[in-house]
Amino acid sequence: MLPSDSRVHPFWVALGTVSVVFHIGLIFYGLTPALISRPIHMALALPWILILAAHTPFQRISGWILTLSGVAACGYIAFNASMLANQYGFIHGDLQMAIGIFLILLALETARRAIGWPLPMVALLALAYGLLGEHIPGQFGHPGLPMQSFVGTLTIAEGGLWGKLTGVSVGVVAIFVIFGAVLNAGEAGRGFMNMASACAGRLTGGAAKVSVISSALMGSISGSASANVASTGAITIPTMTRLGYPKSLAGAVEAVASSGGQIMPPLMGAGAFVMVELTGTPYTQIMAAALLPAILYFVTVWVGINAYATRHDLRPMAASEQPSGKETLITSLFFAVPFIILLERIFLGGYTPQYAASIAIFAGMLLLFFDVTLSFSLHGFASRLAEALVTAGRQVAMIGAIIICASLVIGVLALTGLGVKITSGILALSGEMLWPALLLTALACLVLGMEVPTTAAYVICVSVAGPALTALGLEPLLAHLFVFWFALLSTITPPVCGGVFIAAGMVGENWLKVALKAMALGIGLYIIPLAMVANPEIIRLADNPGWAVFDAMKIALGLTAISFAVIARRRAWLRALLLVVGALLIFTM
Repeated sequence: MLPSDSRVHPFWVALGTVSVVFHIGLIFYGLTPALISRPIHMALALPWILILAAHTPFQRISGWILTLSGVAACGYIAFNASMLANQYGFIHGDLQMAIGIFLILLALETARRAIGWPLPMVALLALAYGLLGEHIPGQFGHPGLPMQSFVGTLTIAEGGLWGKLTGVSVGVVAIFVIFGAVLNAGEAGRGFMNMASACAGRLTGGAAKVSVISSALMGSISGSASANVASTGAITIPTMTRLGYPKSLAGAVEAVASSGGQIMPPLMGAGAFVMVELTGTPYTQIMAAALLPAILYFVTVWVGINAYATRHDLRPMAASEQPSGKETLITSLFFAVPFIILLERIFLGGYTPQYAASIAIFAGMLLLFFDVTLSFSLHGFASRLAEALVTAGRQVAMIGAIIICASLVIGVLALTGLGVKITSGILALSGEMLWPALLLTALACLVLGMEVPTTAAYVICVSVAGPALTALGLEPLLAHLFVFWFALLSTITPPVCGGVFIAAGMVGENWLKVALKAMALGIGLYIIPLAMVANPEIIRLADNPGWAVFDAMKIALGLTAISFAVIARRRAWLRALLLVVGALLIFTM
């Protein structure tokens, strides 16, 4: 994994500056050919993962060799883009074949160093199928692909490494990652915490509810459960334990609240932008469709905290620990001003999300001149900007490595037709009935998501299962949201639950105890995707707000009943009744 606390060195500040200028510049340059911008995107990502993250001399030396070779290979693609575009994905000569094979192996190794073996293993299995699938008998075999065409389509054409997903990473995801890095380098994170404390600190379970609100706000720009746990958890977890909350509950609250960042607009862990590309739905509509289910998730966590209050003495935060009204107002400006500019440019200005985010980035950079007391400081600006540039470069590289590797899988699925065959298998296994198909898809998402980052798991699962769900009558956007939510299950579901592991380590508690409480608190993550299918009006907030809000309120009541049934200290017959009533409210009324 990439280190999050690496020293800000001038070299990395300079490289971060190049990365930020390049990605923001693409928004203002106009159209840039895909075979130029996307290889440069990969080239800029290599040093962060292969050199900065190196832990041993061998990793460092090999990292330099791979980086320099990779920059040369990406440069070959970019400088010869016009010639390669006319080859239509067919390799000419040994040099191009060597470059193509090297780029595929480099993408696998970069992803492995960034996030471990699981995603590269999935990609390797896909590549092996593309090369050897002709020897598989029956419907899951394929006629075979010439090596020149197979490698060429993945490496010198706008498919595979340089496909649409990589385009999303270059043109949209990178901009919002930079936006989040700029806000976090200033006082926006403190503003989130102060706002949350002012809203919920004095309530029952106040410290836990502060964690929920702050993680929802922070997650709306970070889009990473792990980053969310590490940042907000460093403040909320010690506060909860100091107030006497059980350690397992303190860790569970932070893990569950932070996981919700990946379903909370606008960023959604890069999922929103990938969804735009895969569904053809405008970004604003995806934001509107995802908003009510995300709010329901956090409402369920909030209700779960109240239910735990029947078991434990969940005291509110002391008045001395809460920020003053003046401090809350000032620090809130550090995130409110860029957010208002972002939303105004999208909804009133009519600009694209990436252009609006670019304008908001400049506003965020201006705010780096000021600290929490609104004191102007050139030295403080330089320090905060350097931190933002390094963070942005590192995080853009991380997401780029994941998406480029996942793009290999999507490229092989398209070349071999395997996605269509798996879709047919799902339809056959489910007896062409929607709910069995949904459960099969949910299981596949859970299994794949255990070892693969949420966005990559979503992309792979929706590529093979999405067509089956739409064939059974589910509208495409609903199918994508369903898959995306279930790809997130692994953040709190054993045996592999990244958010829980981090929170358990921070609080010093057995991870399984934290996971069990996290699953109870985050029960909405398991139910809301199914509720969206049973109540499809909930995602039509932009077109039919009345019914969308009505369905959301009905589901909220059902989730409240279920949450109390699972968590609260009540008589068994009452808990069983609440469970039945909650299920009836969500799925039958």
